[in-house]
Amino acid sequence: MQFTELGIIQPILNALIDEGYTHPTPIQQQAIPHVLKGNDLLGCAQTGTGKTAAFAIPMLQLLNQNQPKTVGRRPIRALILTPTRELAIQIQESFDVYGKNLQLKNFVIFGGVNQNPQVNAIQRGIDVLVATPGRLLDLINQGYIQLNQLEIFVLDEADRMLDMGFVNDVKRIIAKIPAKRQTLFFSATMPNEIQALANSILRNPVKVEVTPVSSTAETINQSLFYVSKDNKKDLLIHILADKSIETALVFTRTKHGADKLVKHLVKHGITAQAIHGNKSQNARQNALTNFKNRSTRILVATDIAARGIDVDELTHVINYELPEVPETYVHRIGRTGRAGNSGISFSFCEAEETSDLRSIHKLIGKQIPVVENHPYHEIFEGFTKRPTKPSRPARPQRAGSAPKGHSNSQAKPSRPSGNKPSGNNKRRY
Repeated sequence: MQFTELGIIQPILNALIDEGYTHPTPIQQQAIPHVLKGNDLLGCAQTGTGKTAAFAIPMLQLLNQNQPKTVGRRPIRALILTPTRELAIQIQESFDVYGKNLQLKNFVIFGGVNQNPQVNAIQRGIDVLVATPGRLLDLINQGYIQLNQLEIFVLDEADRMLDMGFVNDVKRIIAKIPAKRQTLFFSATMPNEIQALANSILRNPVKVEVTPVSSTAETINQSLFYVSKDNKKDLLIHILADKSIETALVFTRTKHGADKLVKHLVKHGITAQAIHGNKSQNARQNALTNFKNRSTRILVATDIAARGIDVDELTHVINYELPEVPETYVHRIGRTGRAGNSGISFSFCEAEETSDLRSIHKLIGKQIPVVENHPYHEIFEGFTKRPTKPSRPARPQRAGSAPKGHSNSQAKPSRPSGNKPSGNNKRRY
């Protein structure tokens, strides 16, 4: 099946074509027709299955078809509630991408930053609001946000809301939105409290369920590098000194981080370009074309911008920063090792990312072999093991060759070392 068979309007189809999307994922194929019909939806799916597009695409179409006749500031007509700022930003970027040919405005709000720019944007009027619970309640209580004209409500990652203690905040928000609305409810698991919440807010929902991708291709040679945050850029330069790495797709978490890394690479004589949501379509297409024809050696990308990138015989993927969502790791490294070809993935892990690494190991059912003999090897207390011999630089292996410098044992806790993790493990949401 193709997106053209799902009843999607041409402006959205054109945006999907620009991103290289042709075939919907299973959850998109199941969910989009039901959402377009105005049905409530209960989706059992994790991030990494294409869930965001499954609700964003039909929501944009419905909102576009039902433009309000009133003059003046746009009321908030759709709300997506998600537990973390990272997910909120990713969702808002997806709405930017899929809705770029529509006259709809979206915005994202989250805590931990000055509220004034967020308040100013809301007061100018928006159609779609993506929010984390705490900041949304705060701005509602201050009188800056009214949800009385809400038409569509999406509760995303409901089980993570429960894990993070946000369920009561979610209930307070639900009490402030119209009873007559379309509700889309997504959760990877359905514990009793989440099932009860779903039952209380959904009306005759259609249920869709998909299994997330959890395995990595056997043709991909995976390696893990423990390194401090400050040394990541130097480690990348060290690895790219191997001229056998003709091209590599490098992943960062943020658009700003991608631009900053490109400047560092260019400064060291490595041709590189960034591709992310802040780039114009022409700039993104130019970067991708240069990467495909190998006039640009390194393409630095964020996850949202990298969707739809398909490069023949891509040999290397480098996770400069580990993704917070483990399924994203599988999707990232799956861009190499395609069609039976061999591929290599390098992943950098700093102290603050060790919890993300554990989640990745749990998902893929194995531990990624650790490369210790590089000049920036870091020891994190209680997580990495101490090298048994002095480290010495090693050249990364060529695509398809046997791994060099890998530890054959799994990374297990050993006796405490004198080194402390750099940074802290707390995240703000």
